[in-house]
Amino acid sequence: MLMKKIAGEVRVCVQCPLWRDRRNAVPGEGSIKASVVFVGEAPGYWEDLKGSPFVGAAGKVLDSLLEQIGLPRESVFITNVVKCRPPENREPQPLEITTCTSLYLNRQISLIQPKVIVTLGRHSTAYILSKAGFEDVESITRLRGKNFNVKFFGFSLAVFPMYHPASVLHNPKYRDALESDFQLLKKELEERQII
Repeated sequence: MLMKKIAGEVRVCVQCPLWRDRRNAVPGEGSIKASVVFVGEAPGYWEDLKGSPFVGAAGKVLDSLLEQIGLPRESVFITNVVKCRPPENREPQPLEITTCTSLYLNRQISLIQPKVIVTLGRHSTAYILSKAGFEDVESITRLRGKNFNVKFFGFSLAVFPMYHPASVLHNPKYRDALESDFQLLKKELEERQII
Protein backbone atom coordinates (compact mmCIF):
# COMPACT_ATOMS: atom_id res chain seq x y z
CA MET A 1 0.00 0.00 0.00
CA LEU A 2 2.77 2.45 0.90
CA MET A 3 4.68 1.65 -2.31
CA LYS A 4 1.53 2.40 -4.34
CA LYS A 5 1.24 5.72 -2.50
CA ILE A 6 4.86 6.58 -3.42
CA ALA A 7 4.22 5.56 -7.04
CA GLY A 8 1.13 7.78 -7.14
CA GLU A 9 3.15 10.72 -5.83
CA VAL A 10 5.88 10.11 -8.44
CA ARG A 11 3.36 10.07 -11.30
CA VAL A 12 2.10 13.57 -10.48
CA CYS A 13 5.35 15.06 -9.17
CA VAL A 14 6.27 18.62 -10.21
CA GLN A 15 9.08 19.16 -7.67
CA CYS A 16 11.90 19.59 -10.22
CA PRO A 17 11.98 20.77 -13.86
CA LEU A 18 12.03 17.23 -15.31
CA TRP A 19 8.24 16.92 -15.09
CA ARG A 20 7.80 19.46 -17.90
CA ASP A 21 9.11 17.15 -20.63
CA ARG A 22 7.95 13.76 -19.42
CA ARG A 23 5.22 11.61 -20.90
CA ASN A 24 5.20 9.28 -17.90
CA ALA A 25 7.08 9.30 -14.65
CA VAL A 26 8.68 5.94 -13.84
CA PRO A 27 8.28 5.12 -10.13
CA GLY A 28 9.84 1.67 -10.31
CA GLU A 29 8.33 -1.78 -10.16
CA GLY A 30 8.74 -5.24 -8.79
CA SER A 31 8.31 -7.04 -5.53
CA ILE A 32 8.08 -4.94 -2.38
CA LYS A 33 9.39 -8.04 -0.58
CA ALA A 34 12.47 -8.10 -2.82
CA SER A 35 15.80 -9.04 -1.31
CA VAL A 36 17.50 -7.33 -4.26
CA VAL A 37 16.89 -3.79 -5.53
CA PHE A 38 18.40 -2.54 -8.79
CA VAL A 39 18.90 1.23 -8.98
CA GLY A 40 19.59 2.77 -12.38
CA GLU A 41 20.14 6.39 -13.24
CA ALA A 42 17.11 7.74 -15.12
CA PRO A 43 14.37 6.59 -17.49
CA GLY A 44 15.11 6.63 -21.21
CA TYR A 45 12.84 7.01 -24.23
CA TRP A 46 10.96 3.71 -23.89
CA GLU A 47 10.68 3.99 -20.12
CA ASP A 48 9.18 7.47 -20.49
CA LEU A 49 6.76 6.14 -23.10
CA LYS A 50 5.64 3.10 -21.07
CA GLY A 51 6.06 4.32 -17.49
CA SER A 52 8.14 1.26 -16.51
CA PRO A 53 11.87 0.94 -15.75
CA PHE A 54 14.32 -0.83 -18.05
CA VAL A 55 11.92 -1.72 -20.89
CA GLY A 56 14.05 -0.46 -23.79
CA ALA A 57 17.32 -1.78 -25.20
CA ALA A 58 19.14 -1.47 -21.85
CA GLY A 59 16.26 -3.36 -20.26
CA LYS A 60 16.78 -6.23 -22.70
CA VAL A 61 20.43 -6.38 -21.62
CA LEU A 62 19.39 -6.36 -17.95
CA ASP A 63 16.79 -9.07 -18.56
CA SER A 64 19.37 -11.32 -20.24
CA LEU A 65 21.81 -10.81 -17.34
CA LEU A 66 19.11 -11.63 -14.80
CA GLU A 67 18.22 -14.74 -16.78
CA GLN A 68 21.87 -15.85 -16.88
CA ILE A 69 22.01 -15.96 -13.08
CA GLY A 70 18.52 -17.38 -12.56
CA LEU A 71 17.08 -14.30 -10.87
CA PRO A 72 13.49 -13.69 -12.03
CA ARG A 73 12.78 -10.03 -12.79
CA GLU A 74 9.50 -10.22 -10.87
CA SER A 75 11.39 -11.22 -7.70
CA VAL A 76 13.43 -7.99 -7.59
CA PHE A 77 12.56 -4.30 -7.41
CA ILE A 78 13.88 -2.06 -10.20
CA THR A 79 13.95 1.72 -9.99
CA ASN A 80 16.08 4.77 -10.84
CA VAL A 81 17.72 7.63 -9.02
CA VAL A 82 15.46 10.09 -10.89
CA LYS A 83 11.98 9.10 -11.95
CA CYS A 84 11.53 11.26 -15.06
CA ARG A 85 13.50 11.18 -18.31
CA PRO A 86 16.04 14.01 -18.60
CA PRO A 87 15.77 15.88 -21.93
CA GLU A 88 17.87 14.36 -24.73
CA ASN A 89 18.81 11.54 -22.29
CA ARG A 90 21.33 13.85 -20.63
CA GLU A 91 22.74 12.94 -17.23
CA PRO A 92 20.60 13.80 -14.20
CA GLN A 93 21.55 17.12 -12.59
CA PRO A 94 22.35 17.45 -8.84
CA LEU A 95 19.06 19.25 -8.05
CA GLU A 96 17.08 16.52 -9.83
CA ILE A 97 18.95 13.76 -8.00
CA THR A 98 18.56 15.43 -4.61
CA THR A 99 14.86 16.10 -5.15
CA CYS A 100 13.97 12.64 -6.42
CA THR A 101 16.05 10.67 -3.94
CA SER A 102 14.89 12.57 -0.89
CA LEU A 103 11.23 12.40 -1.90
CA TYR A 104 11.05 8.91 -3.38
CA LEU A 105 14.11 6.64 -3.67
CA ASN A 106 15.05 6.80 0.02
CA ARG A 107 11.47 5.94 0.98
CA GLN A 108 11.36 3.04 -1.47
CA ILE A 109 14.56 1.54 -0.11
CA SER A 110 13.48 2.08 3.50
CA LEU A 111 10.17 0.38 2.80
CA ILE A 112 11.67 -2.65 1.02
CA GLN A 113 14.77 -3.01 3.25
CA PRO A 114 16.60 -5.18 0.72
CA LYS A 115 19.59 -7.33 1.54
CA VAL A 116 21.38 -6.21 -1.64
CA ILE A 117 21.32 -3.06 -3.77
CA VAL A 118 22.82 -3.30 -7.24
CA THR A 119 23.73 0.16 -8.50
CA LEU A 120 23.71 0.44 -12.28
CA GLY A 121 25.93 3.27 -13.43
CA ARG A 122 27.91 6.12 -11.96
CA HIS A 123 25.08 8.28 -10.60
CA SER A 124 23.30 5.55 -8.67
CA THR A 125 26.61 4.21 -7.34
CA ALA A 126 27.74 7.67 -6.21
CA TYR A 127 24.41 8.37 -4.54
CA ILE A 128 23.97 5.07 -2.69
CA LEU A 129 27.58 4.78 -1.49
CA SER A 130 27.73 8.44 -0.43
CA LYS A 131 24.53 7.91 1.64
CA ALA A 132 26.35 5.01 3.30
CA GLY A 133 29.23 7.30 4.24
CA PHE A 134 31.72 6.59 1.46
CA GLU A 135 33.76 9.36 -0.11
CA ASP A 136 35.40 9.42 -3.54
CA VAL A 137 32.60 7.48 -5.20
CA GLU A 138 32.66 8.99 -8.68
CA SER A 139 34.62 6.28 -10.53
CA ILE A 140 32.35 3.40 -11.50
CA THR A 141 35.32 1.73 -13.19
CA ARG A 142 37.20 1.61 -9.88
CA LEU A 143 34.19 0.56 -7.80
CA ARG A 144 32.50 -2.01 -10.05
CA GLY A 145 32.90 -5.68 -9.31
CA LYS A 146 33.24 -5.06 -5.58
CA ASN A 147 30.84 -5.76 -2.75
CA PHE A 148 30.41 -3.07 -0.08
CA ASN A 149 28.74 -4.04 3.19
CA VAL A 150 27.09 -0.90 4.49
CA LYS A 151 24.53 0.50 6.90
CA PHE A 152 21.79 2.29 5.03
CA PHE A 153 18.85 3.96 6.79
CA GLY A 154 19.51 1.88 9.88
CA PHE A 155 19.80 -1.57 8.32
CA SER A 156 22.71 -3.56 6.88
CA LEU A 157 22.97 -4.53 3.25
CA ALA A 158 25.46 -5.20 0.47
CA VAL A 159 25.96 -2.73 -2.39
CA PHE A 160 27.19 -4.03 -5.75
CA PRO A 161 28.23 -1.26 -8.17
CA MET A 162 28.07 -2.22 -11.85
CA TYR A 163 28.24 -0.57 -15.21
CA HIS A 164 24.85 0.52 -16.52
CA PRO A 165 23.41 -2.00 -19.01
CA ALA A 166 23.22 0.80 -21.59
CA SER A 167 27.03 0.92 -21.57
CA VAL A 168 27.00 -2.37 -23.51
CA LEU A 169 24.96 -0.70 -26.25
CA HIS A 170 27.55 2.04 -26.69
CA ASN A 171 30.64 -0.09 -26.15
CA PRO A 172 30.36 -3.90 -26.41
CA LYS A 173 33.62 -4.37 -24.44
CA TYR A 174 31.61 -3.71 -21.25
CA ARG A 175 29.53 -6.88 -21.72
CA ASP A 176 32.27 -9.14 -20.31
CA ALA A 177 32.61 -6.91 -17.25
CA LEU A 178 28.85 -6.85 -16.69
CA GLU A 179 28.54 -10.61 -17.11
CA SER A 180 31.44 -11.13 -14.71
CA ASP A 181 29.85 -8.80 -12.16
CA PHE A 182 26.55 -10.63 -12.42
CA GLN A 183 28.34 -13.91 -11.71
CA LEU A 184 29.81 -12.33 -8.56
CA LEU A 185 26.33 -11.15 -7.66
CA LYS A 186 24.98 -14.68 -8.18
CA LYS A 187 27.62 -16.08 -5.82
CA GLU A 188 26.71 -13.50 -3.15
CA LEU A 189 22.99 -14.20 -3.55
CA GLU A 190 23.61 -17.94 -3.24
CA GLU A 191 25.66 -17.39 -0.08
CA ARG A 192 22.84 -15.29 1.33
CA GLN A 193 20.34 -17.97 0.25
CA ILE A 194 18.44 -15.51 -1.88
CA ILE A 195 18.65 -17.72 -4.98
